[in-house]
Amino acid sequence: MKPNSGTLVINIMNGGKAEAYEGVYQCTARNERGAAISNNIVIRPSRSPLWTKEKLEPNHVREGDSLVLHCRPPVGLPPPIIFWMDNAFQRLPQSERVSQGLNGDLYFSNVQPEDTREDYICYARFNHTQTIQQKQPISVKVFSMDSLNDTIAANLSDTDIYGAKPVTERQPVLLTPTGSTSTKVELRGNVLLLECIAAGLPTPVIRWIKEGGELPANRTFFENFKKTLKITDVSEADSGNYKCIARNTLGSAHHVISVTVKAAPYWITAPRNLVLSPGEHGNLICRANGNPKPDISWLANGVPIAIAPEDPSRKVDGDTIIFSHVQERSSAVYQCNASNEYGYLLANAFVNVLAEPPRILTPANKLYQVIADSPALLDCAYFGSPKPEIEWFKGVKGSILRGNEYVFHENGTLEIPVAQKDSTGTYTCVARNELGKTQNEVQLEVKDPTMIIKQPEYKVIQRYGQVSFECIIKHDSTLSPTVIWLKDNDELPDDERFLVGKDNLTIMNVTDKDDGTYTCIVNTTLDSVSASAVLTVVAAPPTPAIIYARPNPPFDLELTGQLERSIELSWIPGDENNSPITSFVIEYEDGLHEPGVWHYQTEVPGTQTTVQLKLSPYVNYSFRVIAVNEIGRSQPSEPSEQYLTKSASPDENPSNVQGIGSEPDNLVITWESLKGFQSNGPGLQYKVSWRQKDVDDEWTSVIVANVSKYIVSGTPTFVPYEIKVQALNDLGYAPEPSVVIGHSGEDLPMVAPGNVQVFVINSTLAKVHWDPVPLKTVRGHLQGYKVYYWKVQSLSRRSRRHVEKKILTFRGNKTLGMLPGLEPYSSYKLNVRVVNGKGEGPASPDKLFRTPEGVPGSPSFLKITNPTLDSLTLEWGSPTHPNGVLTSYILKFQPINNTHELGPLVEIRIPANESSLILKNLNYSTRYKFYFNAQTSVGSGNQITEEAVTIMDEAMASRQVDIATQGWFIGLMCAVALLILILLIVCFIRRNKGGKYPVKEKEDAHADPEIQPMKEDDGTFGEYSDAEDHKPLKKGSRTPSDRTVKKEDSDDSLVDYGEGVNGQFNEDGSFIGQYSGKKEKEPAEGNESSEAPSPVNAMNSFV
Repeated sequence: MKPNSGTLVINIMNGGKAEAYEGVYQCTARNERGAAISNNIVIRPSRSPLWTKEKLEPNHVREGDSLVLHCRPPVGLPPPIIFWMDNAFQRLPQSERVSQGLNGDLYFSNVQPEDTREDYICYARFNHTQTIQQKQPISVKVFSMDSLNDTIAANLSDTDIYGAKPVTERQPVLLTPTGSTSTKVELRGNVLLLECIAAGLPTPVIRWIKEGGELPANRTFFENFKKTLKITDVSEADSGNYKCIARNTLGSAHHVISVTVKAAPYWITAPRNLVLSPGEHGNLICRANGNPKPDISWLANGVPIAIAPEDPSRKVDGDTIIFSHVQERSSAVYQCNASNEYGYLLANAFVNVLAEPPRILTPANKLYQVIADSPALLDCAYFGSPKPEIEWFKGVKGSILRGNEYVFHENGTLEIPVAQKDSTGTYTCVARNELGKTQNEVQLEVKDPTMIIKQPEYKVIQRYGQVSFECIIKHDSTLSPTVIWLKDNDELPDDERFLVGKDNLTIMNVTDKDDGTYTCIVNTTLDSVSASAVLTVVAAPPTPAIIYARPNPPFDLELTGQLERSIELSWIPGDENNSPITSFVIEYEDGLHEPGVWHYQTEVPGTQTTVQLKLSPYVNYSFRVIAVNEIGRSQPSEPSEQYLTKSASPDENPSNVQGIGSEPDNLVITWESLKGFQSNGPGLQYKVSWRQKDVDDEWTSVIVANVSKYIVSGTPTFVPYEIKVQALNDLGYAPEPSVVIGHSGEDLPMVAPGNVQVFVINSTLAKVHWDPVPLKTVRGHLQGYKVYYWKVQSLSRRSRRHVEKKILTFRGNKTLGMLPGLEPYSSYKLNVRVVNGKGEGPASPDKLFRTPEGVPGSPSFLKITNPTLDSLTLEWGSPTHPNGVLTSYILKFQPINNTHELGPLVEIRIPANESSLILKNLNYSTRYKFYFNAQTSVGSGNQITEEAVTIMDEAMASRQVDIATQGWFIGLMCAVALLILILLIVCFIRRNKGGKYPVKEKEDAHADPEIQPMKEDDGTFGEYSDAEDHKPLKKGSRTPSDRTVKKEDSDDSLVDYGEGVNGQFNEDGSFIGQYSGKKEKEPAEGNESSEAPSPVNAMNSFV
């Protein structure tokens, strides 16, 4: 055991065996107040035993039969992890047909010829000991029907009847679990794993359901191709019957697993420490639950309470210990143990009986400082048993504090919600219980608040001016304030133009970037205040404009210091035109090779007027200079005098040398020729050299004219060559060139990829794998592999169609690829070809594979015919893409009421061979909505919807008479129409009674644009107001005597009040509006009428 610690260290690194320390350990901590104990700690050594030796017979299986390869790993601690591999330590591929069970066995729903192999090996990995144990390899031999028939034929005479039966499809049979039912017990909080593996041909598909309930939505997972149902964090609610259903095209099999969820004990209320004073009462409660219900037992100081020393103050009542009139000797540590057959819980609770006089933990004479009108909290942390009572006094001889102006907290703190200056003083806290009394004094100081008496103000300043913001403060004399200035809620820019004084902020030489909000913040140790102001920067008064332009070109170019490979150029700058020259660009012309073409030579700073230039041999140079400023580039200067350099041998060799064959028996060598001035002299030629790489051959060379290509013939196919190209002229050779590697021409690959395998991932995706071809057979640069695949037949429709081959290219030396976008339940063929730069090699043998079923497409149509009072006839077409064998159709329907609310949903399952259905017992005159979809064994496809209505009851229809055909209604409508017509005629006559004063004439009679309202006693109707007189138009504007209304004569138009902005209708249909000025309308809108209002027009307007 470690010193001064409760940690026990077991070290077997220096000898000893782990088995010697196997057992159950428990820690006990004890002092004069009692003893506490820990949970049991179980130590067991890990074990990784060897496999028992056994003689394994080869498995001879007929094609299509099921097979189970047993692993039976040795029992280890902890249990090993099982996996199956082959001799090459590659995991065996698993699928819906071949998979590993939870017990480690390898299950084959049906065997295929490709399952034949002699290296099925089961491995057990023991993680704790980091060891792996291997079972002896298991051999499997699958006999196909063709081979069986050949064997039988060879051993029988011609007269014998022979011939094995072909591979027959079989309906599912469960391999595990066996029987029709089984049971499973799992503990609460664990992971529930249920497994069903079935045999059958075609390979069955597994589906899981819970009888009488739903699988938990967020805790259910399917593993091992849905053969394993996994439910995490199980609870008692997950108990019940779980059914697995294995189904293929021939039928189904099922198994029911009855799951019972038990529970180890878990806490409802764990006991808590209890602190009591002598004579007080208390309870220790220990409540736990589990399945089965746990037993509760108590211990005192680690001893069962039944044999522990008696204590008259305690009484055990099941899961509760009741304490009454405790004494100091009642202090002890109690343990509660809740246990059932699946586990136990143990908790310690300390019962401490204390008799302590009061103690105040807050330091004496502690100083509290607050700002006036803010809360003050004075602490009085205390301890004592029994719990002391707290009282507060102000001053040495003051009275006890009471009233609404104080708040007394449970922890002893005194709160003064609104402290004033007269609250300053000494406060005394007194704590007392039956064992004594103690007190403590604290000091409270109330300070004056900090205020900004002169705040910064809004300022507008011209650019490049100076501005100052004031911030004058008043504060308590005992506090030391600090002033901080912010710009836009961030620190001031680090700029010497910003000057922070005691009471102000000054900004010198203001720029546009200084625009923003400036804030003055005053902080003390007790409070903080702030004030802000906005600074707006405006443009300074206009100054005479300065004209900026490109510089003038340099002049007086002079060449000095002429050497073979260098020369000095000088010039005089032109006028910079108010923008400093930043640089000079020097260009040259080669009058010998490219006359009239100027090339960039170099660039120098704008302060430099002389430059040393490097020259090449055999070039007739001229130079010119261009000046550059922020505005742009000047015109080029006049050219300098010409300078012809002497010839020399080439300084460099051609670049971008390559060797690529265009035919299987040649090598094409190419390069980029030297430019004219790079030749360094007359008579430029190239020496081309080559030899086969990795072969002890001499260089073969040829000298060619100034070209850029040379072809070497009669080369082997795709062989690497070393190549070099050297320049030369009349004065000599260039330096030795570097060697590059090229290849002679490619030819088509010779062999096809082998061992092509296809692994179907799901109904639309497959993985294809192949062995790479030997590189020497590629005969070129390996570019990748191409997979050709095409659909042979749809297994659901049994119909063939035009074969459309698809191609997928996989770059590089890949050996696998994915085939997406396959059609479910179909037969496919594929082959693989290697590709080089020349083309494709031969194809591998066609590989046939099938995709499993998928969910079907939607039915091709749904028609609803022959409606009657209580029935409808439904007809439908099968899905265009069934994607498998249809198992059934699902029809759902529900009524729709007059408010478009949906009624209860009814579901009907219809056999797959049906194409129509008569629905009976429906409600008459009711609209129904139908949802229809098809199903395969995989699941449901997309649904289509239709709506239909049953016909109305004829008796009821006869009682619903159209009111528009009733005579009394027709007469009433005629009377109403006649009355409206008479009223409109009367209104029309009164409207035109004084028609001698049109609005146009009134406007012409007044020079003032504001027309005064007419009085009603002058024989006219209505009022007229301009756009500024928003009075309502009472009866309408006048109509001219010529019975015309022109657009510019009147604004009293309903159209002018469009969109309801300035007018509205009363409840009786009359119009209320305001003149809002003339509006321009398009003539096509029909707002201009040449007719006076008539009863008919008035009726139309009214309507």
